[in-house]
Amino acid sequence: MKPDIHPEYHEITVIMTDGTEFKTRSCMGKPGETLRLDIDPKSHPAWTGQQRVIDTGGQIAKFNKKFAGIGTRKKA
Repeated sequence: MKPDIHPEYHEITVIMTDGTEFKTRSCMGKPGETLRLDIDPKSHPAWTGQQRVIDTGGQIAKFNKKFAGIGTRKKA
């Protein structure tokens, strides 16, 4: 490996959606930082088989507002 071209590799703490946490090594952030997961294998529908709507930043509300009138016919 070439010297001084790779990011620093250090230990961080990962907190899963159910509150469990573990330590791993990563080049994310600074040493000792915490990564909180919004979706992980314990909550993702691909692994759980249950659908759950996660509205981050009001995306669903924005979509509904933008396309509220589509599909409705106006009477003449």
